[in-house]
Amino acid sequence: MVAAMAGFAVEDMFLKSAAATVPIGQVMIWFGLGGSLIFAVIAVALGQSLLPHAVVERTMMVRNAFEIMGRLFFTLAIVLTPLSSATAILQATPIVVVAGAALFFGETVGWRRWTAILLGLCGVLVILQPGAESFSVLSILAVLGMLGFAGRDLATRAAPKTMGWAVLGVWGFWMILVAGFGFSVWEGAAFVMPGAAWLPLALACLFGVLGYSSLTQAMRTGDVSAVTPFRYSRLLFGVGFGVVIFGESLEPNMIAGSVIVVASGLYILARGRQ
Repeated sequence: MVAAMAGFAVEDMFLKSAAATVPIGQVMIWFGLGGSLIFAVIAVALGQSLLPHAVVERTMMVRNAFEIMGRLFFTLAIVLTPLSSATAILQATPIVVVAGAALFFGETVGWRRWTAILLGLCGVLVILQPGAESFSVLSILAVLGMLGFAGRDLATRAAPKTMGWAVLGVWGFWMILVAGFGFSVWEGAAFVMPGAAWLPLALACLFGVLGYSSLTQAMRTGDVSAVTPFRYSRLLFGVGFGVVIFGESLEPNMIAGSVIVVASGLYILARGRQ
């Protein structure tokens, strides 16, 4: 799980770097194309069909829609806002997943965990500071991305078990490709060759695939309640890259909000295990 979170954080760093010279929509197109090709090779090598019948089921359609939403808005967030704050907001994903599991799957969530969920969402507001002069509407992009990823995770739980992890990876990156094409049309930017951005794009694909593969292994071979808390290690990597690579500063509200979100999430996981 820690390796997965490190991989995703490095992926975010390289995508943000590539977007400095390549339009955002085209960054997503190249990223989606590269990642889907890697996963397609893995799926074929494992004897998995790239077009199983399960892909037309409603659950997969919903998952794909949330994948597009999460990838599009979170990519916009890491490019247009500080990487550290976008990563901090993303840490609320497990909290929203627990709330969604209670609302849509009928899972039992007691008043203590509901209280922790509300506190965690308050932590997101502390990071955003919607009433402050420093508030940026662009910060909402990270919130929308986080909600998209939470919806994808919930839909993945209901996805057919016959869907192999490599095939899910192929379709996940295809959705990035779709989101990239859609945003490119809206963006209206002229097509450019990546040039010097080839290297960060290739590395983003590589670390994205490694992160996804590591996450799948962690969730399928380890006890979920034991490995899930290590998701929060992504905060350390993301904030570290933001400060060291992009020269971002850590505001007191971001530190305080991150502490609230992580503490709430860990408490929810601990109560769920009990």
